[in-house]
Amino acid sequence: MNKNELRKLYLQKRTSISEKEKLIGEDLMLLQFQQLNFSDIQYVLSYWPLATSNEPNTHLFTGYLKHLYPNIQIAYPVTHPTNYTMQGILTNEHTQFVPNQWGIYEPTEGDLLIPERIDMVFVPLITFDTAGYRVGYGKGFYDRFLTDCRKNVVTIGLSYFEPVTKISDIQSFDVPLNYCITPQNRYEF
Repeated sequence: MNKNELRKLYLQKRTSISEKEKLIGEDLMLLQFQQLNFSDIQYVLSYWPLATSNEPNTHLFTGYLKHLYPNIQIAYPVTHPTNYTMQGILTNEHTQFVPNQWGIYEPTEGDLLIPERIDMVFVPLITFDTAGYRVGYGKGFYDRFLTDCRKNVVTIGLSYFEPVTKISDIQSFDVPLNYCITPQNRYEF
């Protein structure tokens, strides 16, 4: 299936998950994530989960990382819709967030985190395949951003569902994930 077909199918599947299934799935994903061993994580780019799309709660994962690495710095993207780019903005407990044009919460202020300093990126996805490629929301923000990050940046996706075999229309600019976490498995690519 191609990205558009998969996007439609998996958005429908994800929004049909009950609140109980969502919470159980997130707890199981967090347990899978805790089995990964990362060292020297200082800067993480996360994203605010989009409630209308039933995205996994990324705050569970950044909270766990803050527990492991008390000095870790968490950034969130601020998008620039005119050219489909984004920047990582460092946040703290006082940061205020406001929804952008798509309803995604972004920080209102903070210091810019240059992509080369980022150690880990949580990458939003709708579904992924067995090669680590993902179907996102179709604007390419993350693929563009990840090309500016270090070659060894750790990219992680979160999905309630197991991978599809293959996304039929992968392009040369698509950036695969390093890991994808589901309730039942940890995939490394």
